[in-house]
Amino acid sequence: MDETVAEYIRRTVLKIPRDEIKMMLQKWGFLSEAQLQTLNFHQIKDNISQEVVQLCEENSADIKQAAVLDIIYNHIYQNKRMWSVYQMKKSGEELEYFDITDFKKKFKRRLRSALKNVTITFKEYEDNAIWIRVAWGTPHKKPNQYKPSYVVYHSQTPYVFISSSVLKSTLPLLCQALIVASNYHDIREMELRSHSLNSLKDIVFKRYSQNFQTCTPKPLQAGNVEPENEDIRIVDENRSEKERIHRLNQEVFGSGPQPKLEFAQYRLETMFKSDPKMDVLDKKEPFRCLVKFSSPHLLESLKSLAPAGMADAPLSPLLTCIPHKARNYFKIREKKGLYPQSFVSP
Repeated sequence: MDETVAEYIRRTVLKIPRDEIKMMLQKWGFLSEAQLQTLNFHQIKDNISQEVVQLCEENSADIKQAAVLDIIYNHIYQNKRMWSVYQMKKSGEELEYFDITDFKKKFKRRLRSALKNVTITFKEYEDNAIWIRVAWGTPHKKPNQYKPSYVVYHSQTPYVFISSSVLKSTLPLLCQALIVASNYHDIREMELRSHSLNSLKDIVFKRYSQNFQTCTPKPLQAGNVEPENEDIRIVDENRSEKERIHRLNQEVFGSGPQPKLEFAQYRLETMFKSDPKMDVLDKKEPFRCLVKFSSPHLLESLKSLAPAGMADAPLSPLLTCIPHKARNYFKIREKKGLYPQSFVSP
């Protein structure tokens, strides 16, 4: 076994929490159950990693087998990476049968036609997700296994989730290989990013229960109240207001947990309205500015604004439409108004 492969396996094992090493090695399936029985998982991790490397040497492990173990680790600890969503588009609405073998063949051929020194590894999961790991090299250097790109593609959908390496020049090659392999003709970043891959999937696959606001706030009823009944009126009014806010929040956000997003960026582009007689503006140009919101859990923070008394209920659709706008990236054609421009996590 090559020394670089041995070192990579050792470092991968060291990343895994000690209590989970056995479980991940079983998922890997490269070592036999008899070999796993010889490992002492109660010793320090450095000793465990050395023993795993020795067993891998007996099985003549190569970099592709080592890469599969790395995929398993990143699948379980996917929140350690930053994920971006990309949406692909066909020229028509035709549906095609998806052949995983053909997809892999086209992906490898396209990528290796542009760059010879790459390591490409695939692993399929039960939810029709294909995990792709690409380690990049140069024409004169072997692939750097410690800075790979990860791609998660759900077959029969136009969505791709990418966690790219620090080499930004590799992203166009990756995107070209994806559209060729999946028979699409265009791919664009949805400007939707998060450490939570599952939250991104919830948004684009519509797997959570956010509703969209169609109602307007109801004014509080006013009337003449006798002084001795004023305290009772205030209590009833507060209770009614809390019930109204709770109901409107349910209508807007639904009853389930919100997908985890950490940053939203809006671009305002609208015409300035003024009295024509005042002639404030000489040129009829749109007014533009950038608005940013950040929070450890942005959508849940927005959901809590009205109950906390920090905003009127219901919230403006300009704030609650973030996931809806993200899902309809190719359809956004607004010429004016406030709309989501990008979504990122720090």
